[in-house]
Amino acid sequence: MPESRTNLNPEVKTSSPYFIGLLLRYSMFGAAICLLLAGLLLMHGWLILIGGLGVALGIYDLTQSKHSVLKNYPIAGHIRYVLEDFRPEIRQYLLEDDKEQVPFSRQQRALVYQRAKNVSDTNAFGTLDNLYTHGKEWFLQSAISAPLENKDFRITVGGERCQQPHDMSVFNISAMSFGSLSANAIMALNQGAKIGGFTHDTGEGAISPHHRKFGGDLIWELGTGYFGCRDVEGNFDPQSFAEKAIDPQVKMIEIKLSQGAKPGKGGVLPSSKITQEIADTRQVPTGQDCISPSSHTAFSTPRELVAFWQQLRDLSGGKPVGFKLCVGQPWQFMAIVKAMIETDNYPDFIVIDGAEGGTGAAPVEFMDNVGMPMVEGFLLVHNTLVGAGIRDKIKLGVSGKIVSGFDIARMIALGADWCNSARGFMFAVGCIQSRSCHTNTCPTGVATQDPYRQQALDVPSKAERVASFHKNTLKSLASIVGAVGLQHPSQLQPYHIARRLDDGQIKLLSKFFYFADKDALLDHSARADIFNQMWVMANPDSFLANNDALIAYNKDSRDKGKETSAPTEHSTGYNAEYDSEHSDATNGGQLIGNVNNTFRNFPPTGDC
Repeated sequence: MPESRTNLNPEVKTSSPYFIGLLLRYSMFGAAICLLLAGLLLMHGWLILIGGLGVALGIYDLTQSKHSVLKNYPIAGHIRYVLEDFRPEIRQYLLEDDKEQVPFSRQQRALVYQRAKNVSDTNAFGTLDNLYTHGKEWFLQSAISAPLENKDFRITVGGERCQQPHDMSVFNISAMSFGSLSANAIMALNQGAKIGGFTHDTGEGAISPHHRKFGGDLIWELGTGYFGCRDVEGNFDPQSFAEKAIDPQVKMIEIKLSQGAKPGKGGVLPSSKITQEIADTRQVPTGQDCISPSSHTAFSTPRELVAFWQQLRDLSGGKPVGFKLCVGQPWQFMAIVKAMIETDNYPDFIVIDGAEGGTGAAPVEFMDNVGMPMVEGFLLVHNTLVGAGIRDKIKLGVSGKIVSGFDIARMIALGADWCNSARGFMFAVGCIQSRSCHTNTCPTGVATQDPYRQQALDVPSKAERVASFHKNTLKSLASIVGAVGLQHPSQLQPYHIARRLDDGQIKLLSKFFYFADKDALLDHSARADIFNQMWVMANPDSFLANNDALIAYNKDSRDKGKETSAPTEHSTGYNAEYDSEHSDATNGGQLIGNVNNTFRNFPPTGDC
């Protein structure tokens, strides 16, 4: 390490350090002056031009006051900004490790590209993973494993009040709006969905002509802006909604309560990206930012939300209606569940969006520090529905960094019914993870409204890649299911996956995570008491917590001798590890794996 960094009083090694410093700071400016003078003496045009430009740039740097680096290091300071601009590319292509996930690793991206292009996705010479590291997970294969003939795994979404159930794949395109994505990207995704027989979520940006061109199955997402079905003041317009929702191409309706990238915050589509076509699609004016409010105006309580999804169900002709959320305050979701039970009206599906999601732009604080990750959010929703005795009435989907067959198999083993992927399908249409989605300068034409950049994305060939990525990912999922000795992903359970802990121990996910007992919340008998506490806080008539009920519950619990101390790492009830000596505990929030309450209908063996 240089002495200047370790010695607070270094000895001066030169008699004129300031003069040397000046030479170093202005060396490139001096070189430009010398180059210009040489050009003038030799009457060489190119030397004059280059030297003149260098001198002009140096003079500008010395006279400007915005950048202190350029003022102290004229001309040379620009090298810093050039390197800073290209730092992501330099890191991604030259320095990044194959397994480093920022946010997707090179290996993950390569896997998608290979499957999308129908080239071999096998690797040689062993795994790149450290199999002995903390958090490593693996499926436990069976001695009676066998390859599966059926690889097109499907489920049916639609409850008792649904008149038009939808048969859909267990792997679908997650919500990405026209406006965030280019017209060519939307067309490629939807044509790929049509070819592959899976479903395409529109995102909250409404149904555009590009969604309709190839006729792929659609999930119409309604966000807080009600784009495509709003009045002049931005409120929900039932008549406009009904006109579009009855279209046979629209298979399901999804109410977006929040999204993984920026939960609790509305969205903004900059005016620079709003073309006349986007304005017409969203029913918004041009020339100003398109704002998505942070909350809905169509409802303000859990009970009103129930009424709203029934209104959408009626207006759409009985199509499946559900909602998407990134889980925040747990008692608010539980309040919705209480409203479901009291009104005997259930959504046909719920999609849990993890905080690790995000295809567009969001503030760093929201991306990094707000919202619950996918696994924890899903388990809270799943356990709440099981504990309330209604898990069998509602299908659950998940989204958040899902790109491989293992990703899908893992979430279905934990209890999900299907998985969505956004960035995986973006890779399939050509995304290179340049992370410039919000700048309108996407280098591959995926996330831009620049008509010239969009031309680089060839719709027919990219649509084939979308379909191939889906097909080959389900093929890999089938390989895992067959290796475990099962016939359908819905038969996967948490005890089929092992996880290594930080002390080297190995636990099944059925023991690592908390799984609720059926109906346990209804009589406050959940083994994880934090669930009981959050349940009593839930109010079906308000999203605010009922603290008085919690105080009464805690007093009653103390009177009965139940442990109600503040939640700890070992008693939070979800996504917590526990010590082996507590494995037989039956209260206090210990992680006892009850894996018999997933309530998914297994398909007949003969149909698989």
